[in-house]
Amino acid sequence: MIEVKELTFSYGRDKQALHGLDFTVEDGEIFGFLGPNGSGKSTTQKILTGILKGHGGRVSLFGQDISAAHTQEFFRKIGVLFEFPYLYANLSAVDNLRYFSSFYPKEQVRGIEEILEELEFKADFMKKPVSSYSKGMRQRVSMARALISNPRLLFLDEPTSGLDPSGAVLFRRIIEQERKKGTTVFLTTHNMLDADLLCDRVAFISNGNIVALDTPKNLKERNSDHRVVIGYLYQGRREEKTMEAPELAAGIPFAHDGIVSIHSQEPTLEDMFIQYTGRGLS
Repeated sequence: MIEVKELTFSYGRDKQALHGLDFTVEDGEIFGFLGPNGSGKSTTQKILTGILKGHGGRVSLFGQDISAAHTQEFFRKIGVLFEFPYLYANLSAVDNLRYFSSFYPKEQVRGIEEILEELEFKADFMKKPVSSYSKGMRQRVSMARALISNPRLLFLDEPTSGLDPSGAVLFRRIIEQERKKGTTVFLTTHNMLDADLLCDRVAFISNGNIVALDTPKNLKERNSDHRVVIGYLYQGRREEKTMEAPELAAGIPFAHDGIVSIHSQEPTLEDMFIQYTGRGLS
C-alpha cells in the first residue's frame, strides 16, 4: 500500500528534516508513526499525502509513484484527519460534510447523518455552526470528513486529541472497524495507549531517522527484564515479592496463604520510545 525508499527532505541548505527513511505499510495494516515534535513525523505525513513536494528518494502509494500522481482518482482513495480540525466555522457539521463530499462521486460517499450518528455526534448540534462546538465535537466532524469518502488509505494525525475517555474508546473502535473493511491506516500520535492498542507495527522517528520499527509487543518483550511482581497473603499479612518469570514454571516457590495479584514488569511503549530516542514524546 505504501512503500518509502531513501526518503529525504530539506527545508533549506542547513535544515535537513529527513535522512533516507525506508519503510513499507501493508494493505489493511494499522501503522503507527511516532516521534516527538521536530522529529520529521509531520514532514513525512505531508509528503505521503501529497501536500509537500520536492522530496528525494521514492514514495509510492497504491503502487504508483506519488511524484507522478496528479489525478483526482488517485487522491480520492485517501482520507485525512488533520491534527488541527480544518472545518468552516460558520457552517454546520452537515453543511461542512455536504461540501467536502461534493468532491467525490456520489456512489463513493457515505450518508452524512449515518456517519455522524456512528461517531455519536449530538443530534441537536448537527445544524448549528461549528464555531459553537467543543473541541471534541469538532474532532468528531473532522473524523467524519476523513471517512465520508470510504477511503482505501486513511491518514490519522492525533485522532483522539480533545476527546474524553469514552470518546477515545469510540474512535479506537471505529478505526478497528475501518481496518476490518480492508482500509489501511497510517497513524501519527503522541498517545502511546492508542498506538499500543491499535497498531500492528510502529516506527519510532527521531531527528529525521527511523530508530526502531517492529510490533509493539516485540519491542516491549525484547526489552523486558522478564520479572513479575507477586502480591500474596501470608499469616494475615499482605506481602510482595519480585521474581524472574521462569522461576514460576514449577509453581510458587515460597510459603503463602493466597495469591492476590501477579504483574509483569514489562516496559511500556513510551518507555521504549524514550529508550530508543532519548526523548519524551512532547
